[in-house]
Amino acid sequence: MPYGSSKDPYCYPETTVLRNKRDLRDPVRLEQFELAKYIARSQSPWPPGKLDKSHYYALHRHFFQDVYDWAGKPRTIRIGKAGNWFCFPHFIDSELDRLFGDLKAKRHLVGLPLDDFAREAAHFIAEVNAVHPFREGNGRTQLAFLRLLCLNAGWRFDASMLDRERVIGAMIASFDGKSDALTDLIRDIASPKS
Repeated sequence: MPYGSSKDPYCYPETTVLRNKRDLRDPVRLEQFELAKYIARSQSPWPPGKLDKSHYYALHRHFFQDVYDWAGKPRTIRIGKAGNWFCFPHFIDSELDRLFGDLKAKRHLVGLPLDDFAREAAHFIAEVNAVHPFREGNGRTQLAFLRLLCLNAGWRFDASMLDRERVIGAMIASFDGKSDALTDLIRDIASPKS
């Protein structure tokens, strides 16, 4: 689903194709290249961190560094998707500081029962999604961070529960303030370590 933006400096002129390190102008070829590089980086060691904003930016940089020069950097333009607009660019850093500060104050959700963990994690992920700090790759970075959050809190992360349509539906509903589907999804993903 394409993002909307007026005069997008991230794209090649007169197109919706993001400028990339391979100079691919065909959207299908770029999508294939991006996916291949993302999968390769997903299978290599992820950057360590403190589950904070810097760690979040480092994760995005790790996954997309082979594709985009701006990997790991907050976007500089306003974007929207399906008629919904995300955070103004000049508020991205302060909003993420607030969200990650709240997460730290809640001890990264460590020690919570599963239902509480799922509810709190859903709220956090929904808020980060509403900020949408990057021009591309937000959803994949959110899921990677959720994996780290689960593991840090003592839960497994069952990636087999990540049905694309279910994830997208839950994220869209959470953007509209309805977090039940996202909470249920996280409850299904997280489970006690055996």
